[in-house]
Amino acid sequence: MAVHTENQIVIAAPMEVVWTMTNDVDNWPRLFDEYAAAEILERHGNTVRFRLTMHPDADGNAWSWVSERTMDPRTRTVRAHRVETGWFEYMNIAWDYSEVDGGVLMRWKQDFQMKPEAPLDDTAMAARINANSVVQLDLIRRRVEAAAAQTVR
Repeated sequence: MAVHTENQIVIAAPMEVVWTMTNDVDNWPRLFDEYAAAEILERHGNTVRFRLTMHPDADGNAWSWVSERTMDPRTRTVRAHRVETGWFEYMNIAWDYSEVDGGVLMRWKQDFQMKPEAPLDDTAMAARINANSVVQLDLIRRRVEAAAAQTVR
């Protein structure tokens, strides 16, 4: 069964600041608190292939995977997918940005399916993604807004 999650936040900062900071994969460990490392493997135009490594979990496992994302600055959209899927049959992610009153609406849409042998089923993973997205989006909002405030000074 395919699963769809959608989470969003309004960031009170100019589009260019939001776009630049959230698409700078090299700096994701300073933008998200869940990533210990982001290693760029390849770049081709607006497409980047990279390895993300999370901070170790309670059991000491530092989960890692390779993803690829293509940014379209004209439409302010990003399409990404996991190349190394791990416990997922597939994982596709869309980031959409739009200017709204008060800043930039950044929306994450994730479509995925878990493998039968995964430790979490689709429903449990959707709940985990939705809970963590709220935390990460708020952290990103605060960090981008702080950076935008520094550029105004």
